[in-house]
Amino acid sequence: MQSPQTPMQPGVPDAPKGNLIDAWAPAWLLPYARLARWDRPIGYWLLFWPCAFSLAMVALAFPQQGINWLSAVLMFVGAIAMRGAGCTLNDIVDADIDAKVERTRNRPIPAGAVSRKRAAVFLGLQLLVGFVILISFNLITILLGAASLVLVAIYPFMKRITWWPQFFLGLAFSWGALVGWFSQSPAFSIVPLLLYAGSILWVIGYDTIYALQDIDDDALVGVKSTARLFGDNSRTMVTIFYFAAMLCWLAAGFISGAGSVFLALMLIPAALLGWQVVTLDVAKPGNSLIRFRSNGWVGFAFTAAILVDFLL
Repeated sequence: MQSPQTPMQPGVPDAPKGNLIDAWAPAWLLPYARLARWDRPIGYWLLFWPCAFSLAMVALAFPQQGINWLSAVLMFVGAIAMRGAGCTLNDIVDADIDAKVERTRNRPIPAGAVSRKRAAVFLGLQLLVGFVILISFNLITILLGAASLVLVAIYPFMKRITWWPQFFLGLAFSWGALVGWFSQSPAFSIVPLLLYAGSILWVIGYDTIYALQDIDDDALVGVKSTARLFGDNSRTMVTIFYFAAMLCWLAAGFISGAGSVFLALMLIPAALLGWQVVTLDVAKPGNSLIRFRSNGWVGFAFTAAILVDFLL
């Protein structure tokens, strides 16, 4: 691991100021914590929420089963591990590109704080944690979890070959909607497919907002994104994706037996998504990042809408 004497570069710009990792992590752990993005928890929350709202929807559809809180905890830990693994792999692949982009040049690998070889070892350790958690579930969940590794592996290369890397991120980040459902119910249903499709649309929307931060640098180094593809139409396109995501989620809820409480509470995530697109202003520093981070509350509000309807 990294020597405590090795000088560290300043934290990356998109990490929250005064975060617990920068404040409390020991010197040897800090570059690895930044590599896994533990200083930016929004990422693992966004990976976890599809698991959470899928688990909640199973309870709504099959109330006799109740809510499996242990599964939720295991999936949360797994989300931290797998999000960290994905970020580590992404940084190994993108180190040369990251060195040319203002927002990412201080990441541990391009900054020289962690070598690619050590990062690969750290990647393996995180995958091991994810594997140990995965094998505690049923066979179909294990198979789904193994299949998700294909998406994790190909995503870092998508920005080089397609204008739609956000779509492939959506495929990977939304996989928990399938895992959450089938970890509790082996029965096939259109509900997890609607949850998955809605989450993919949601991810495309919020990651387009995130990519707007790098649109100029990405153009210079040749990185593709939906932000560059949509250009001046980004606000309109994000609105369309968010609207379609809400339709998928509402349909999943009603098929599962949700009622008026669910419908009323879904106004909260809808309002949050609406606020993002109405107030989006790329010209203001930090504007895109704040709106991107607010999607953690969107996932929480959607999950809470299902749970409250179930409990009432």
